[in-house]
Amino acid sequence: MTDELEPTMEPEEPPAPEDEATDWYARITGIGSSAGRAMVIPALAVLTALIIGALIIVLTDVDTLPLWKSDPVEALRLSWEGVVTAYKALFVGSVGSKQAVSESLFYATPLILAGLAVAVGFQAGLFNIGANGQAHIGGMFALYVGFSWALPAVIHLPLAIFAAIIGGAIWAGIAGFLKARTGAHEVITTIMLNFIALFLVDYLLKSSVFQQPGRNDPISSAALPSARFPVLIPGLRVNIGFLIAVAAVAVVWWLMYRSTVGFEFRAVGFNPDGGKYAGMNVALIYVAVMAVSGALAGIAGANQILGLEPFRARSNFAGTVGFDAIALALLGRSHPIGVLFAGLLFGALRAGGNGMQGAAGIPIDLVLVLQALIIVMIAAPELVRAIYRIKAPAQESKSTLTTGWGG
Repeated sequence: MTDELEPTMEPEEPPAPEDEATDWYARITGIGSSAGRAMVIPALAVLTALIIGALIIVLTDVDTLPLWKSDPVEALRLSWEGVVTAYKALFVGSVGSKQAVSESLFYATPLILAGLAVAVGFQAGLFNIGANGQAHIGGMFALYVGFSWALPAVIHLPLAIFAAIIGGAIWAGIAGFLKARTGAHEVITTIMLNFIALFLVDYLLKSSVFQQPGRNDPISSAALPSARFPVLIPGLRVNIGFLIAVAAVAVVWWLMYRSTVGFEFRAVGFNPDGGKYAGMNVALIYVAVMAVSGALAGIAGANQILGLEPFRARSNFAGTVGFDAIALALLGRSHPIGVLFAGLLFGALRAGGNGMQGAAGIPIDLVLVLQALIIVMIAAPELVRAIYRIKAPAQESKSTLTTGWGG
């Protein structure tokens, strides 16, 4: 009877090799054991964008379109050659030579920095659309230090970068402070701050402090050589800014996945009420998140002046870097390593698009179309799964982009 009443203990099953393999990946990157599966959708999104881009190339070839009625075989051959020529030029223009790689890294540098800025906000539940304005303010801070102080390069350049960090952090911190104190939505405040930054830069460029002597248009004095980003390879444009961007990726990864502050950022992003119940100062965290985000965007702005000839500021000198950063954060799943690879991809598309336009006669606007298609596919993962008949993981839960929209 005693033997019958004793519970039978089932032997524990050893961990599957796949679990062991994914466990080390999760410990190193902080992404989680499903990271390999998570990267499938972005990869397929890029592939799908390239396929649709090929169809666009075929449909916009006015010389070949009439042949589809009279000689479809010849039309198919010419269309195939056109697509191959265009994508070959895109590939060669992005990684086909030392200069091509240099251009890809050069274009990727500000995108990586600004993408990190948006990704930090996403992980904390904040939708920072103000990276463009923060880049402009950070760039102006760096520019002022760059042309007004004559210092040795070993001191001057770090000081200019630090000024960009301060400028971007202050500008983004305004939105964080307004959200913490008044509940003002960060989407609205950062959009408005973008416009304020643009007009403020235009005003400053016409002031005696920044405007180049003898000029009447909004253009600043040039940064001194000691404050400019030195190139990594003589004769090429890639500069130390790329190394700064890679270092920023490492710092953000450590901050978000190996520090208490980063844990609080992600905890508040996941559940602000839970974070508050756990004793976290949610209001202070909102300000800190926006400050960190703005600091990264500020470095991106400094890169657009100190790392780009003629090393001076003009109206809208940051371009659309801050808005492209939103796409990068989406493509990189708001993870610093993902943002790095997304930035490299977009940088390659930008550099290769110039070569594609020259070699194949394809408008560079097609690159923008490819980027837009990638974003659409990333934003609609169920569409990608439906196209390729991929089942969603059984334990995968639906998640929103940020909790900021729900308040």
